[in-house]
Amino acid sequence: MAIGTFSYPLPVNEPVLGYGPGSKEKEALKATLKKLKAEEIDIPMYIGGEEVRTGKKVAIHPPHEIKHTLGYFHAGDESHVNKAIEAALAAKQAWADMSWESRAGIFLKAADLIATKYRTYMNGTTMLGQSKNAFQAEIDAACELIDFLKFNVHFLSEIYKQQPISGPGMHNRMEYRPLEGFVLAVTPFNFTAIGGNLPTSAAMCGNVVVWKPANTQVYSAQMFMRILKEAGLPDGVINLIYVDGPTLGKVCFAHKDFAGVHFTGSTGVFNNMWETIGKNMASYKSYPRIVGETGGKDFVVAHKTADPDVVATALLRGAFEFQGQKCSAASRAYIPSNIAEEVKKKVIAGAQSFNMGTVEDFTNFVNAVIDEKSFDKIKSYIDNAKNDKDASVWVGGECNKTEGYFVQPTVIETKDPNYITMCEEIFGPVLTVYVYPADEFEKTLALVDATSPYALTGSIISRDRAAIELATNRLRNAAGNFYINDKPTGAVVGQQPFGGARASGTNDKAGSILNLYRWLSARTIKETFTPPVDYTYPFLLEK
Repeated sequence: MAIGTFSYPLPVNEPVLGYGPGSKEKEALKATLKKLKAEEIDIPMYIGGEEVRTGKKVAIHPPHEIKHTLGYFHAGDESHVNKAIEAALAAKQAWADMSWESRAGIFLKAADLIATKYRTYMNGTTMLGQSKNAFQAEIDAACELIDFLKFNVHFLSEIYKQQPISGPGMHNRMEYRPLEGFVLAVTPFNFTAIGGNLPTSAAMCGNVVVWKPANTQVYSAQMFMRILKEAGLPDGVINLIYVDGPTLGKVCFAHKDFAGVHFTGSTGVFNNMWETIGKNMASYKSYPRIVGETGGKDFVVAHKTADPDVVATALLRGAFEFQGQKCSAASRAYIPSNIAEEVKKKVIAGAQSFNMGTVEDFTNFVNAVIDEKSFDKIKSYIDNAKNDKDASVWVGGECNKTEGYFVQPTVIETKDPNYITMCEEIFGPVLTVYVYPADEFEKTLALVDATSPYALTGSIISRDRAAIELATNRLRNAAGNFYINDKPTGAVVGQQPFGGARASGTNDKAGSILNLYRWLSARTIKETFTPPVDYTYPFLLEK
């Protein structure tokens, strides 16, 4: 029982290391990469207090070096999902009863372990397993994950402080309980920080979790799980399993103690989850919380007053960092005719200057896409554009999977604003440009709003304040994260809470206090000090 009110002030965002030539951080990271590549690790599932090895081993290869083996993880089946749920429920009471300061201490310690002892390992496993360059890994696997852990502790402490008023002769208070049952966390390959945040944000609130990462993110996920265990996370609070999606859904969504799902992934999968949960409502103790961040078809709109250098840089970074495999990546651009040629020249020159290759060569801006399935999908869009009269390729377009899954950053121009690559999520280094008449800005804003079912991120680039205000208002519902004179990527915890609506998800804003409310169930307690002993009220005394 707490006998003090403990303070968790608003933290400062984790500083981003630069990895410049001769820097200590670069030397340390390169040494870790060499060490990680020198050993093949055997990765178990973590269920309760057990390291579970099934013997059904799945090899992990760097997407940029597919002949190399980093290790193997042990794939599970239906029995392991059930076992994970049982372990979570067995740990539930003790975890929910643990004092807030003890729970908070575990996650703050994990953040410090990542910032110090394990920084190069979180970055290194992310670089090798997901083909991220040093900077992309640093802002993700180190900084953003550290920020999620520290800021969420602060946000939750602020929630716990929120209490109702009390009248004379009574005291009112509010409890913020964990949900009844277990929470399922399903996490994607593209951000190690998301893989860490989805299970821990729910667990921080006193919930127990079954965590299924994407197979292509297991290498960094297991590293984070080991850190949580070293930080003191009790057995069974978060259970890390590697099973296929249909098996996971079959067991979890039919279980009476299913309390909620924290998801990042495709819109189609999330829609199917929602439908399945709806059909099973009669089975559950409570209405499950359904929280998801899904797809995006993110835009950049340039106004005729935009600086071409600013536009080109926003497109080059926004579309091609981490090979365009960000939910927020710039995927469609609307360029006014008066600056189109200048922007085109700068974008082509920039894209042609990119070095592409392995993550261990720090001169490479671009690395590989995540796997063969993704490679083939991206290549099909590019090949179709090459042969379509409504499209032309400015730059890029070459694809090769001999050594790794390499797709050259590609810019397509289309004369049709509803061309397929302007509308469909590709999730790769492909940007489609539509050049609009410079004096049809307002008409183009309507086009931007109506073209895609998604509404995740977008940006307006302009030196005209009236145009910025017009775009901000007209595109109010087109993006949950809206950027002015910047690329539509790079949200920072505590600064730009992240999430979108429409087909992009439930907009529960990871990296803010809003998300944590979803994993809590409030209970109001009223205590009356001098209870009434007579049912009558004064109005009844009238003669």
